[in-house]
Amino acid sequence: MFDRLIAYLDSVRARDPAPRSRAEVLLYPGVWALGFHRVAHRLFRAELFFLARLVNHVSRLLTAIDIHPGAKVGHHLFIDHGFTVIGETAEIGNNVTIYQCVTLGGTNPANGVAGKRHPTLCDNVIIGSGAQILGPITVGERARVGANAVVTDDVPEGATMIGLKARSTLVPAETWLREFLPYGTPCREPCEPSGNARIDALEAELEQLRGEIAALQRRDQPTPERARRRTRS
Repeated sequence: MFDRLIAYLDSVRARDPAPRSRAEVLLYPGVWALGFHRVAHRLFRAELFFLARLVNHVSRLLTAIDIHPGAKVGHHLFIDHGFTVIGETAEIGNNVTIYQCVTLGGTNPANGVAGKRHPTLCDNVIIGSGAQILGPITVGERARVGANAVVTDDVPEGATMIGLKARSTLVPAETWLREFLPYGTPCREPCEPSGNARIDALEAELEQLRGEIAALQRRDQPTPERARRRTRS
């Protein structure tokens, strides 16, 4: 059991550069939420539903993470920060990473497999912050869901989903085959320019184009010398 705990803490450190030691990881709310869930899930399987819900309630109060006791969770789940909701029939594989404010939510129980209302996340999936994964769908192995995406259909293995409603982006195989990709959305290294930096780049490009247009206009304007040549001809 101690060896499994050490392996889990090391798996979190491999995906998060913030902690300086295993002891720091032990203070993460996601670690505590997962520990509470292990207890609640055993009680749920023993049909001690009230006690399972009680453990779940205490966990939610302490960690701001709500994992239903019935959810099936594999090894080395890393929930970075809180405010995450995981539904009763959700299934999570191994080495899955979930960032803050994610929902693995349910839809109409008649939609899909009877009784299955929540998503299935396969191994090595990464869910970006604010993403909503809804319904009895499957997110394929090594798939990534970008921040704030809303996913309501099955996600193929290795795909990256972005947008509202989420659509797949074509990602090179060498990118999605990497062991870990932070935040679920690939970008250039160190990172693509965004915000003010991107606006500044566009404005510089615009000024360059304006200069080129002005130069062309000056070249085509009539001069006295050109006028004399036209008169002689």
